[in-house]
Amino acid sequence: MFPSVPLLQQIGLAILLTVTIGWAVSQARIVRRHRFGAPSGSGTRPLLRAVPRQTGPAGPPSERVELSAAEREAFAGLVRQLDGNERH
Repeated sequence: MFPSVPLLQQIGLAILLTVTIGWAVSQARIVRRHRFGAPSGSGTRPLLRAVPRQTGPAGPPSERVELSAAEREAFAGLVRQLDGNERH
């Protein structure tokens, strides 16, 4: 490989390089397995395919706010303005 480097150092460098590449490949496989949810033994949870519902018996209660007549009119005006259907 290198003419000025002794053979023992070249062998050590080759071993170190092989171990480093093997470690990097194994880390990449572990991260990929964890990221994409492939089963790696017992106790793993499957990935969610959708966001679960937030309301209902297990979720927080729905909130409702009563608006005054002036607030309802202001909101209706805002909706008309945003919709572009406001009549002057």
